[in-house]
Amino acid sequence: MRETQVRDFYATSGWTPIWSPRAEQALTAALEKRAGHGLDRVQFLPDLSKLSAAAREIALTRAVADPAKLHRIYTIPRPEVDLAPGLVTAARAGRVDAWLDSLAPGTPEYAELAKAYLQQQKMASQESTAEISSGDLIHPGDEDPRIPQIVTALVENRYLAMPVLASPAPPQGTNGTLYSSDIVTAVKAFQHDYGISDDGVIGADTVAILNVRPGDRARSIAVAMERLRWLTRETTATRIDVNTASAELSYFRDGKLVDQRNVVVGKPGRETPQISTSLFRLVANPTWTVPKSIQRGEMAGKSAAYFRRNNMRWRNGWIVQGSGPRNALGLVKFDLQNSLAIYLHDTPAKTLFDKHQRQLSHGCVRVSDALGFAQMLAEQQDIADQWSRACASGKIAYVRLPEAIPVRLLYRTVYVSQANQVTYRTDPYGWNVAVADLLGFGKNAGKQFRSEVDDIGP
Repeated sequence: MRETQVRDFYATSGWTPIWSPRAEQALTAALEKRAGHGLDRVQFLPDLSKLSAAAREIALTRAVADPAKLHRIYTIPRPEVDLAPGLVTAARAGRVDAWLDSLAPGTPEYAELAKAYLQQQKMASQESTAEISSGDLIHPGDEDPRIPQIVTALVENRYLAMPVLASPAPPQGTNGTLYSSDIVTAVKAFQHDYGISDDGVIGADTVAILNVRPGDRARSIAVAMERLRWLTRETTATRIDVNTASAELSYFRDGKLVDQRNVVVGKPGRETPQISTSLFRLVANPTWTVPKSIQRGEMAGKSAAYFRRNNMRWRNGWIVQGSGPRNALGLVKFDLQNSLAIYLHDTPAKTLFDKHQRQLSHGCVRVSDALGFAQMLAEQQDIADQWSRACASGKIAYVRLPEAIPVRLLYRTVYVSQANQVTYRTDPYGWNVAVADLLGFGKNAGKQFRSEVDDIGP
């Protein structure tokens, strides 16, 4: 608890001690079960036996943790919980354990992540520490001495069943080093789920992620659970969620997932922030006013021929790109209510959507088949005719949505997919490090992505 919350707690209790032996026992019991929330590395309580009665009382009150703000920009609403009266009531009733459990999300996803965390922790206590070494590419049908280690890692990740290790004797001369078809199938599934090229060829990226051990996965799951605890318990039935870690957009309508598509989001150093906002209008044939940072950076020194080729001109000290298919915003912009100049938009760089790592933009969110997405929204809101006329005009035109759609830009490196599969992604922005440190895992960084694409666009 923060100091203000501690004061509120004792003001609510009439400034009298509240931690009876029964209440203290209930809190201790709750903390002993904290592994189910990925909090087993957090030291909530000091050695109470060494404290005076007053110090012991304050220590027990402070043990109810309040997650710190760890991001420069974070505007997603947090749960509204009046901690002081709830904790006073629970402590007096000796039901602190039940009250603390009620603060955690009660969703199936949270329960599935909690289950996966305990499984990975158990596996981590039994794992070997030998890593798979780097080396030449391994193609289907190749023989390689690393195959037994790769099989072991795939079994740990549940992409292969244990009987594979005791399968019929390998072909003569291979000594279990053959990259066989059943292993290839497992590797392709593994590559797909981790967002890397699922061609079955084992290269540096695949080896690096295969070397992520159960303890590393447990760490990532604990961070994911912490981020879920930061979110309000009730979600809007109709909304757009963008996961910047996986670079995917999910559109929910009336509580059902109706559309999911790839997006391109901010690259490391130009991260798309975690914000809550709303989509309030569509912009057909948008122009693009180049931000000063891009003017001074990528645009510095561009020739007059470059400006003509890209339909750009100077206007009141700003570079403005005219409407058209080569515009950096493409043919549609999705305007969001925020002061950060963050929005969704189309792009002429369509090939970037085929990449497995799509943290490539300057911070805004580029949407795959943006025109198709805009058309779907326009039809659902009965403005399809107005939208068609705006697009056909060839000029910038604004079409307001009758009902604004809530939008959340989230960062989730572990989540439960629609197929109820715990899904892992890399930590492209390195944002897991500070959260993991708060949770007692130290500051070791996971696998991060570094963009090699440097195109000019928002």
